Amino acid sequence: MVRNAIEFQVYGKYALFTDPLTKIGGEKLSYQVPTYQSLKGIVESIYWKPTLIMIVDEVRVMNRIRMESKGIRPIEYGGGNTLANYTYLKDICYQVRAHFEFNRNRPELKQDWNENKHHNILKRSLKAGGRRDIFLGARECQAYVEPCVFGEGDGFYDDYGDIHLGTMVHGISYPDETGCDHLKARLWNPVMKDGIIRFIRPEE
Repeated sequence: MVRNAIEFQVYGKYALFTDPLTKIGGEKLSYQVPTYQSLKGIVESIYWKPTLIMIVDEVRVMNRIRMESKGIRPIEYGGGNTLANYTYLKDICYQVRAHFEFNRNRPELKQDWNENKHHNILKRSLKAGGRRDIFLGARECQAYVEPCVFGEGDGFYDDYGDIHLGTMVHGISYPDETGCDHLKARLWNPVMKDGIIRFIRPEE
């Protein structure tokens, strides 16, 4: 077991983990599974401090992957609105395992590098359902979190074998976490094994 880890279940009616390439032209299409960055955002909504970097280790897809399209009327920048099709994931439930490490690029916060303190606050915040709103990829996809034991319970893809998910966005590397002076987008080719995706670390 990794130090400073938490395990939780996140669930909601809809999710929209958008492939940035499909955002052009107002249409939005969700990936089949959550991106690393979206799960990191959920962990940071549970508890976050500039001292910490949240690392997502793995996700387990509990329900069958299903899509639903909706006609949406987004407001245009110039006024008025337009018609667009958004394709959401439906009936979402994931188990997530994550942990935190200290942000070595913020040495001025060194006095706050107290593992025990932050781990206890993180666990308390999770029990309370998170400190900020939890959502699955998009603001309109409200979700809920609660503690769980990773791997417990029956998942739809248990003993399913490998599903190759193609090239996906892994996430975005921000300067305050990497020490570089520019943003970087990361791509990878995940494979879901028996419903579980093990994430490579951002620096990999």
